[in-house]
Amino acid sequence: MRVLVVEDERHLADAIARGLRKRGMAVDVAYDGDSGHEMAFVTRYDVVVLDRDLPGMHGDQICAELASSGALTRVLMLTASGTVADRVEGLQLGADDYLPKPFAFDELVARVQALGRRATPAAPPVLELADLVVDPARRTTTRGGAPVELTNKEFGVLCELLKARGAVVSSEELLERVWDANTDPFTTIVRVTVMTLRRKLGDPPLIETVVGAGYRTAEVPA
Repeated sequence: MRVLVVEDERHLADAIARGLRKRGMAVDVAYDGDSGHEMAFVTRYDVVVLDRDLPGMHGDQICAELASSGALTRVLMLTASGTVADRVEGLQLGADDYLPKPFAFDELVARVQALGRRATPAAPPVLELADLVVDPARRTTTRGGAPVELTNKEFGVLCELLKARGAVVSSEELLERVWDANTDPFTTIVRVTVMTLRRKLGDPPLIETVVGAGYRTAEVPA
C-alpha cells in the first residue's frame, strides 16, 4: 500500500511514517500543503493522511480537489479540532474518514488499512496460487503448508503480482506500489527483490520474467 502523510508537525509526520512503514506500507511525507498537493497529484496513492490546518495550501482545498478529481485515493483527515461540526465539514469536503488529534496510533493504522482496501479493486482476502497461500491481513505466507519468511518489500511485491492474476506488472509499477519516493528510479532493487523472492518460494518457480515488460505469476500445472 502506498501512503502519503501531509502534516506540518514534523515530529508527528515522521512518527506516523515510521509506524506505517513498520506495518509494511510505502510512505512519503510532505510538511506543507503546497508540496503535499503536488505529490498527491503526481503519484497515485492508496491513502493520503491529511492534516487539515497546513501552511501553504489548506488541507480542505487538497481534500476537495482530490475528491473532485475522481481519483481512487482515499483521504483520512487529521485535525486538532474534534467537534461534530468540524467532522461533518471535513466529510462534506470529500474526506473518507476523520480522526481528531490526539489519536491512538493503532486506530490510525486500522483506519488507513481499511481505507486502503477501498482504494483498490476488490481482491480475495487470501491470495492463492497452486500451493502458495498469502494472507495480506495477517501478513503470512505459506507454500505447501510450510511458512515462508519474507521481508516487507518481498511480501509487497508478491501481493502485487498475485493480485494481477497473471497480468504483467512492470518494474516501474512495482517500484511505485511497494517502495516510496526516496527510492532511486534507476535502481536494480526490484530485480534483486524478485530474485530473492523466487529463491525463498522454491520450486517449481511461481514468478516469470517477461523480458522488456516486467513480471507475472507463472502458470502452474494442476
